[in-house]
Amino acid sequence: MRIGDWKALKSAVSIDSVISRYVQLRRAGREFRGPCPFHEGTEESISVNREKGVYYCFGCVEGGDVAKFIMRIEHLSSGEAFEWLASRAGITVLANEPGYHPIKRARLIEANQLAAVWYAKQLMSSSEANIGREFLAERGFDQAAAVRFSVGYSHQGWDHLVRYLRGEGFSNSEIIASGLAQEGRRGPIDRFRGRLMWPIRDIGGNVVGFRARKLREMDNGPKYLNTPETEIYKKNQILYGIDLAKKEIAITKHVVLVEDHTDVMACHLAGVATAITTCGAAFSSDHIKLLRRLLSDDGIGRAVFVFNDRAVGEEASLRTYDNDQNFAAETYIAITPDGTGPCELRLAKGDEAVVDLVKPRTPLFEFVLQQIAMRYDLSSPAGRSAALDQAAPVIAQIKNSGMRHEVALELARILGIFDTMFVVRRVNQLARVAREQASTAEATSLRDPALAAERELLKLALQHPELVSPAFDAFSVEEFTAPPYAAVRQAIMDADGAASGAREPQKYLIRVREVAPDDEVRAMVTELSVEPVLRRVVDAQYAGSILSQVRQRSVDRRIAELSVALGISSVDDDREHTERVQSELWTLHQYRMSLRERGAEAL
Repeated sequence: MRIGDWKALKSAVSIDSVISRYVQLRRAGREFRGPCPFHEGTEESISVNREKGVYYCFGCVEGGDVAKFIMRIEHLSSGEAFEWLASRAGITVLANEPGYHPIKRARLIEANQLAAVWYAKQLMSSSEANIGREFLAERGFDQAAAVRFSVGYSHQGWDHLVRYLRGEGFSNSEIIASGLAQEGRRGPIDRFRGRLMWPIRDIGGNVVGFRARKLREMDNGPKYLNTPETEIYKKNQILYGIDLAKKEIAITKHVVLVEDHTDVMACHLAGVATAITTCGAAFSSDHIKLLRRLLSDDGIGRAVFVFNDRAVGEEASLRTYDNDQNFAAETYIAITPDGTGPCELRLAKGDEAVVDLVKPRTPLFEFVLQQIAMRYDLSSPAGRSAALDQAAPVIAQIKNSGMRHEVALELARILGIFDTMFVVRRVNQLARVAREQASTAEATSLRDPALAAERELLKLALQHPELVSPAFDAFSVEEFTAPPYAAVRQAIMDADGAASGAREPQKYLIRVREVAPDDEVRAMVTELSVEPVLRRVVDAQYAGSILSQVRQRSVDRRIAELSVALGISSVDDDREHTERVQSELWTLHQYRMSLRERGAEAL
């Protein structure tokens, strides 16, 4: 079965068997009835029709097919939901996009999940792991806490895990590709040795990597060692604890971002069940995309960033502020007392201190303005003027005009400028100039001939979804290089894909506009949905040619990137990395040749 072939998957998976994983269903005539997992209450408000493959809740007044159910309850994208259902039904998924190897992905995930279980057993039973148990105990974590978070221990030996995984039927290449081992002089050796291990799970609950904490002084490695980038582990797209916190985040529309894995543990044990952290990467736009599945886009969501040090908080808050416009949530900053994290705070002052810490404190914009103001002498006109010169461009980035006005007034108060409207006018002038420059640059870039195929494909996906699905739904957002086009592609994905447009054409465009993150993306959706397609006769052959053009450009870009990486790795004599790059390059060259010869049939 090919990825994105929802029709085939739905015929192979009964919707009642999926929903019964979450609630108890009973047969009622030709349907099944049970409590709805999406709202509180014990009444049997959800109705499931196996023959039609749909569900409906009379309480939520919502329903859909098995795809919508899984995407909603597990907070997965369309592609992730497809893999989730297929893997649990024991169905093999075939590749239909470059670099995508679902069978290999499944093996890598299985290897990491077996490793997590093995590490956890070592922590509980090995005498060597006593140092790890002491480390946890000193931080207030007992055996029950270690089990709850699946904390484990890696042996100091060179190949304990490698030998175990070989015994489970994994090849050396699979073990290395999983990130659990690296090439040694005589074969693979364990990547993590003599460390405390935290498994890192994706939003679907799959173990995709590890974070390993140094325990011994003789260990010359870094304090924390993370799984390297693999096919299943991308640090910019992973949030530790998201699998545990996602349900509570979705219910409360509240998320707490802390600095460390032990801080996540402390928060959850203290009753703050929405705590998560990044995995060796700064909080980024990719993390925002992940959280937006859980937080409401109507502005009621709240995000609290907890920093253990004010200096770190100052630097990080400015980076966070750059991304905040895409968050659609109220963002706050909290600084822990005495430079201690939630873990140390819980140990010293108990659970209540942790709960109190993460209550919304200082709004992000106010914190940023305060940090700017502190750099200047606000008692002098020159100091106030200099502070305004630095702060005004920051506020001008705010897209919402009402919010921009309120923050400008707050800036005037912080700086002690009595003529508040002078500050408002200054900020609005900067915002207008930036908007005009961006609009001119965007209009010019979007008409670039190199982007013509991307634009044409989006028009087809919106106007003629039946001609491009299901192939279009397998295209990643990254294959659309212009940010506005990538945003429209994401909106189509969030609206259940072009395949849903083929099924329900009357509701399709309405859904795409509804899920668009802002007015700019909605305007682009409208523009592309009415702009004429460049060909008079629009048929499957033309749609196929546009699909293959966009894919070929994506493959060519990836080949160029890897060619540069290959040159770098050759200089550094990194054999493991070089072999990986060479293998992917070979696969991509073969795929590009197939696209040129067979066109859309090769997708």
